Amino acid sequence: MNRQPATNWWGRNWKWFVPVACVVSFVLFVGLIAAFMFFVLGMMKSCEAYKVAVAKAEAHPSVLEALGAPLKEGAFIAGSINESGASGRAELSIPISGPRGKGIIHVVAARSGGEWAFSTLVVEFEATGQRINLLE
Repeated sequence: MNRQPATNWWGRNWKWFVPVACVVSFVLFVGLIAAFMFFVLGMMKSCEAYKVAVAKAEAHPSVLEALGAPLKEGAFIAGSINESGASGRAELSIPISGPRGKGIIHVVAARSGGEWAFSTLVVEFEATGQRINLLE
């Protein structure tokens, strides 16, 4: 009798194991990137400079007239925030939208002694390119 030797586990199962391992690896990679983005964006949104900028935009009559109420904050914030104790710096572009249109809040602020001082706080409207200075 001509008997074939028994195949090992890998020899019997590689055809399903390789695709499953690739899909699982991809899902874990995408999940890791999503968790990182969620963490970073959450930290940016918890910054006082971010909160003050959005509150000033929501309270400004010209912004509400152009975009409508209520204003919604966009998901993807661009920029950077560096804080160290009572000092720091923030440069942000915060997307906002309302029933009548979209805009971006441009923020440049410095923190000294625990207080944020804004050097730039401007809303730029997407449709017209018009800019409103919220510091005036």
